[in-house]
Amino acid sequence: MKIAIGCDHLGLPLKEEIAALLRERHVEFQDYGVCSADKVDYPDIAEQVAGAVQKGESDRGILVCGTGIGMAIAANKVPGIRAAVVHDPYSAERSRKSNDAQVMTMGSLVIGPQLARSLVSIWLESEFQGGDSARKVEKINQIEKKFR
Repeated sequence: MKIAIGCDHLGLPLKEEIAALLRERHVEFQDYGVCSADKVDYPDIAEQVAGAVQKGESDRGILVCGTGIGMAIAANKVPGIRAAVVHDPYSAERSRKSNDAQVMTMGSLVIGPQLARSLVSIWLESEFQGGDSARKVEKINQIEKKFR
């Protein structure tokens, strides 16, 4: 599995914590920045990470900003991407198992490093369960096609 990761300036410390976890777990990843505290607009990073997932260059993506909300909104604009804000173990698991989210977003001003590590681990270990959820995800895909 290959993961695309990225953040804005607010998410940099938490992204570095996530990168360390991925290295510890021997998970291949591509870092789309940022790598300094210089201000950057989060949609630019969200587009790069979600685009890498959409093109198949990465299997999944992880984005961090202040709340996780802006990154999720921006990533969800990339056709075919389902990005979910994750802030607790249940949302981490269900975003994968029920919603087949390929991108998780987190807020560095909302959660701390240990919780983030736990959420990433849960998310990486969770797979889409299909069943009734497959029908619902397909309906989401049809809504997207209708408005393209």
